[in-house]
Amino acid sequence: MAKAQDLQTKFQKEIAPKLMQSLNLKNINSVPKITKVTVNVGFGGLITKGQKDFAFILENIEKITGQKPVVANARKSISNFKIREGMPIGSSVTLRGKRMYDLISKLVNIVFPRVRDFRGISTKAFDKQGNYSIGFREHTVFPEISPDDVMRLHGLQIVISTTANNKDEGLALLTELGFPFKKSN
Repeated sequence: MAKAQDLQTKFQKEIAPKLMQSLNLKNINSVPKITKVTVNVGFGGLITKGQKDFAFILENIEKITGQKPVVANARKSISNFKIREGMPIGSSVTLRGKRMYDLISKLVNIVFPRVRDFRGISTKAFDKQGNYSIGFREHTVFPEISPDDVMRLHGLQIVISTTANNKDEGLALLTELGFPFKKSN
């Protein structure tokens, strides 16, 4: 597995000049880069069933990211979803710098190959600004999680925020970083 510093220096020395040439940019500072990676988990099923203990989800996210997650509380009550104001409804972690590059390296080299029936990630998950969202149905694809210790499966979402101006720049950036996108027909 490539270390985070290796990925960061590889980006600065190899990937950025290549992107500058392929995207026809004049200034090295206009090359798109990753600004942050956000990992989100919702407690939806647990909260509506009346369970109050979601500490195992927080432990799993902490193991995966190496950083303590922040618990998000509901801002207002929604009766159809049985949510009351102030109830915990999810958690998130924002990664920058070394931990961000660690997670990206882990995603590309370890996690994607461990996903069952993996044939590549979709190019349709980009927003208009070039940010990319990936959803995982099971958290057990991460190497830090032992399948024997799992009490209950939960999914998670990873959002990769970039400085790209559009989808094409974001796609070019993530492709150069080694993300395995599906081949278009």
